[in-house]
Amino acid sequence: MPIEWAKGDAMNQASVIAAAAGVQLIVHAANPPRYRNWKGTVLPMTESAIAAAKASGARLVIPGSVYNFRPDSGPAIGEDAPQKPATRKGALRVEMERRLKAASQDGVKVLILRAGDFFGPAAPNSALSWLAMKSRGRITGVFAPGPRDIGHAFAYMPDLSETLARLVDAEDRLGAYEVFHFRGQWLARAGELGEAMRRIVRPNLPVRSFPWIVVRLAAPFNETFRELLEMRYLWQKPIGLDNAKLVKFLGEEPHTPLDAALRTTLIDMGCLDDAEPAPAQTSRASSSMAPAM
Repeated sequence: MPIEWAKGDAMNQASVIAAAAGVQLIVHAANPPRYRNWKGTVLPMTESAIAAAKASGARLVIPGSVYNFRPDSGPAIGEDAPQKPATRKGALRVEMERRLKAASQDGVKVLILRAGDFFGPAAPNSALSWLAMKSRGRITGVFAPGPRDIGHAFAYMPDLSETLARLVDAEDRLGAYEVFHFRGQWLARAGELGEAMRRIVRPNLPVRSFPWIVVRLAAPFNETFRELLEMRYLWQKPIGLDNAKLVKFLGEEPHTPLDAALRTTLIDMGCLDDAEPAPAQTSRASSSMAPAM
């Protein structure tokens, strides 16, 4: 099926409504690049998507984030966990979901699929793009943004996309307002990322602490650095998602082994040759229900 591109402005409701005319599904994944002007753009863009879904009768899908939760929420956050954000961006996310829930009571069908930091092929602004140090198209090292014994949630985009597709295929079982948590690549220790990169790239690949001091010094003069600094807490506490509801609904959560997911991503980034031998993998098709922690 060919893709039809429609140029428009996500801040302009009429533009979004026109682009969504006649569709059955709207995925609102627009986001201000480099964290810029969240206050002035996130909620107006959400309102545009809500208006388009209401006009077309389409299901509105929103990729959710962990920003909504307080830093001590733990590594297995459920869909019913209290949303008490610690940052301005988190407060905007909470308000965004409040408006979506209100819209669902006014005839708009909403599906929120919440996940951690995303990475994968065809995702140039992913977490891996700034965690991996590069020079002349090759990986020269990897950053550790927080203590190496603190867990962190990642989402491999092909797995997340497959999960979304399966949820959408089950439209007849979805309620007017549905929220599912995607566990994804939960690394119980942040150091696991560096270990995996060493298995894929080379055994002596340097793993260095992220230069937060540089970010802090530059923050008064750079909006992106200021916003990045605000989110540092995500690397200082184990914040992960419980996928029990998702697994119960779908029967499984699509899951690619970490090394295979990283390898595919690095090849797409042009940092690894496809001809290089792949490391030995222990494959599994899906992840099970998140264990109690």
